[in-house]
Amino acid sequence: MKELTKAEEQIMQLLWKQEKAFVKDIIEKIPEPKPAYNTVSTIIRILEKKGFVGHNAYGKTHEYFPLISRKEYTGTYMKNFMSNYFSGSFQEMVSFFAKEDNMSLSDLDELVKDVKRDLENNKSEGNE
Repeated sequence: MKELTKAEEQIMQLLWKQEKAFVKDIIEKIPEPKPAYNTVSTIIRILEKKGFVGHNAYGKTHEYFPLISRKEYTGTYMKNFMSNYFSGSFQEMVSFFAKEDNMSLSDLDELVKDVKRDLENNKSEGNE
């Protein structure tokens, strides 16, 4: 799966929230200064070529919808991010952010509890 550009990701975030939308609906949700209709339309067509977006045609009008879930993209993006910046080590990544954000021990403890709970839930669901 390819990584999205900043503009493509902005459009995908809106589509993930709306679930399906026409170009004009997407433009309405973009903060000022709003891009031109053709700009958004072009980005959506690029997303379609990349396999992120599909459409239903109603005459000359197209209603777009995501083909890839936010969760699926986030998982792939984060794996690539960890691989590129932290040698694929979750521990290195957490350590980096803990130091950079001056996390307290209680914040770090809460993070560990959350991760343990998620791992236990995955095991009980058979998703090891």
